[in-house]
Amino acid sequence: MKKRALISVSDKTGVIEFAQGLEKLGYEIVSTGGTLKALLDAGVKAISITDVTGFRECLDGRVKTLHPAVHAGLLARRDLPEHMAQLKEMNYNTIDVVAVNLYPFKATIQKPGVTLEEAIENIDIGGPTMLRSAAKNYNDVLVVCEPADYKEVLERIEKKTDDKTYRLSLSYKVYRHTAAYDSLISSYMQKLLGIEYPEHITFAYDKAQELRYGENPQQTAVFYKEPLPRAGALTSAKQLWGKELSYNNINDANGALELLKEYAGTPAVVACKHANPCGVGTGKTVHEAYLKAYESDPVSVFGGILAINGTVDKATAEEINKIFIEIVMASDYTKDALEVLESKKNIRLLQIDDITAPRAEDAYDMKKVYGGLLVQKYDQTLIENEDMKVFSKKAEVKTEALANGKTKTTYGTGVVTKRKPTKEEIEALMFNWKVVKHTKSNAIVIGKVGRTTGIGMGQTNRIWAAQQAIEHAGEEAKGSVLASDAFFPFDDVAKAAAAAGITAIIQPGGSIRDDDSVKACDEAGIAMVFVGDRHFKH
Repeated sequence: MKKRALISVSDKTGVIEFAQGLEKLGYEIVSTGGTLKALLDAGVKAISITDVTGFRECLDGRVKTLHPAVHAGLLARRDLPEHMAQLKEMNYNTIDVVAVNLYPFKATIQKPGVTLEEAIENIDIGGPTMLRSAAKNYNDVLVVCEPADYKEVLERIEKKTDDKTYRLSLSYKVYRHTAAYDSLISSYMQKLLGIEYPEHITFAYDKAQELRYGENPQQTAVFYKEPLPRAGALTSAKQLWGKELSYNNINDANGALELLKEYAGTPAVVACKHANPCGVGTGKTVHEAYLKAYESDPVSVFGGILAINGTVDKATAEEINKIFIEIVMASDYTKDALEVLESKKNIRLLQIDDITAPRAEDAYDMKKVYGGLLVQKYDQTLIENEDMKVFSKKAEVKTEALANGKTKTTYGTGVVTKRKPTKEEIEALMFNWKVVKHTKSNAIVIGKVGRTTGIGMGQTNRIWAAQQAIEHAGEEAKGSVLASDAFFPFDDVAKAAAAAGITAIIQPGGSIRDDDSVKACDEAGIAMVFVGDRHFKH
């Protein structure tokens, strides 16, 4: 039998040269539709799939390669005489090379206003079927789904180095490719149907870059990105200056971006270290916001990451350059600012359009555990709009008599102390509540209007986190407010806050000892608000 290659591609990059190379190597070329026309126009002596199957394609091209003449030619094992005898009996030819890539489903669903019907029409059926058939019979069929492989395939055929290992590698690429393709289709339909947690979940990611190493030098690592772009995500960043990002850079930068999204609409700067905020500031300008963020913790910000939701100007760039900063991420930079920042070779500069774009509703927060995957929706809760009344309403208080003669007091949401927070304290509480939401638990954040003054994070008990935040703030603790990501199990945090001169507290509430903390705050004249929502971040 004459060697035969079947070529049917949506992406026609390099396909003419590939077909011409196969012709020179003695292959008969079979093709379909637009690929056939492109090959014939280029002078390749290709024949139509209809001439092979004897079957006219139908249903607007939906059925053309789904035929025994194709799949018998792909699946027949050359080492089994009975297979070859059956092919001869049916007058079918073997197919020895398959080059197929699939309908552009990904590009289709990215089009504005695409309909379900359009998306469905761009789900390839014949292509994946041919690829999988050829890949199963990789010992006898060279299967190519990526144009980047055309050159090597031709070279290996010519030099007879298309050994079993190489053929298996091409087979593997097919199953990887079709799995990602099917995963994208599944995810698209899952989103349309509003299914949050399916019985089986698959995710397709594309390799964004290979990393020099992982969290530590002895660990290998790669950065993958979702196949569809996300507005305001690190994967959508344009790097303007500096060497490639490291594993830790990416992880830390993502932490900074997550918090920055809470401050859409006002110039804000988030300084991050090890994915934890170390200083946050807002202001009328980016320059003012940066100074507030820097002054929050000048020690920790050194070697950190900055996320800025505005345009970095020359004055801000000059301030940034006074210390070592690993990465600056911003909406934009003035030309003068870039000239200043690029004077330092070790800084990395990223531009992210729509840097404060909210997370999409279909986005998942995931943590890999050994042997499994934890999947949850992102923590999108925050006090706003009508919920702001929590700062002015008195919390409902219930007292229950216990069997031992004692009483149990429980509080609803609202102000739980005798004193309500002032307007300025409410503004400060809201600012710092956003920060504590993105700080590793146990977390305590203290600060004032538009800036943090001290952050305590990642402690195994809440009083240590409070002490850490107060110590970092120093004299700035006086007049600050305090935000806690979870309730106070004891009154020790309230007493520490009073001793430091803190004037107001925001926390979820819900401890069986809430009454102790309320009394401690009342004795110190501190206003405290229970909001109900907890913001653990592990």
